[in-house]
This record gives sequence, C-alpha cells and structure tokens, in this order.
Amino acid sequence: MSGRLSDRVEEVLRELGGTEPDDVRVEPTPPETVIYGRAGDATELTELLELLQNLGLHIVSVQRVPGPRPGEAPR
Repeated sequence: MSGRLSDRVEEVLRELGGTEPDDVRVEPTPPETVIYGRAGDATELTELLELLQNLGLHIVSVQRVPGPRPGEAPR
C-alpha cells in the first residue's frame, strides 16, 4: 500500500486481526506501508480487500506468503 496509515485505520486493522498477535501486522516501510494478514480462503481475501478499499487505501500489490502445509505445525 502506498503511503502511511492513519492511527484509526491501523486500529481497525488490528481489531480485525482477532486474538492472534500475527493475524494482522502493519509495518511502515516508507514510502509505503506493508500489511500482513491471514485469509483462510478466497472469500476472506475478497472481504479483506473490500474493507481496505472502503477505508480509502490504495493497494499496490497482494502477495501470498508461504505458510505451513496442511497437517504441518506452524513455525
């Protein structure tokens, strides 16, 4: 995402993350901000992208970060 998030948007994203500390992570890396989050399936991803768009955020790219395989313990 290009630019910096307002404190209110960061708060909304953290609330969205739920109880797990790494469900949503916001990292300012000027001149942009990187948002890491978990989406269980395509529907959740679509809902998350719609939320970001409704918050007025300009999404530059979306990338999948490799995670544990089914049945494998998370690292």
